[in-house]
Amino acid sequence: MDVILTSTLVVALAEIGDKTMLLAIVLATRFRKPVPIIAGIFVATIANHALAALVGSTIAGLLEGAWFRYAVGISFVAMAAWTLVPDKLDDDEEPNARFGPFLTTTVAFFLVEMGDKTQIATIALGAQYQNVALVALGTTLGMMLANVPAVYAGNAIVERVPLKLVRMLAALLFLAIGLWIIAETFWG
Repeated sequence: MDVILTSTLVVALAEIGDKTMLLAIVLATRFRKPVPIIAGIFVATIANHALAALVGSTIAGLLEGAWFRYAVGISFVAMAAWTLVPDKLDDDEEPNARFGPFLTTTVAFFLVEMGDKTQIATIALGAQYQNVALVALGTTLGMMLANVPAVYAGNAIVERVPLKLVRMLAALLFLAIGLWIIAETFWG
């Protein structure tokens, strides 16, 4: 349960204000069909994050040792710093509406999520917990918790939620996890 809860919380906080959340808002205003958009977000996220958790778990299985745990801890600390940098959806990342809401959302989310904060966090969580299914479940749940309201409420959420505060909370969570891993490795 700890794996799912931690994975959900880390990704849900990191996703708020992230470019994939902004993409969800753009798709919602463009298509005005929330169910296929939400389904596309789910399919893209579960595929992307299952692969990311698998990469993290595989790397951890191959590179066991204290130095690798330090590297995982440091990656969470680096994620804390990265989380403080606001995201924006670039004009060239605007989705092509030609394929309908589900396929457009699925492809756009999968591609935009590549190398994104939440994908990197999922790799680190996969390395930390070495449980692909539970990490992918938790991170997907976190993405859905952040993006489903964005699909339904769109710009109203972005205007009302203090994104700077949310980024700071997410950064503190990443920092705490990173320092905990480092301390546990050092004193463990």
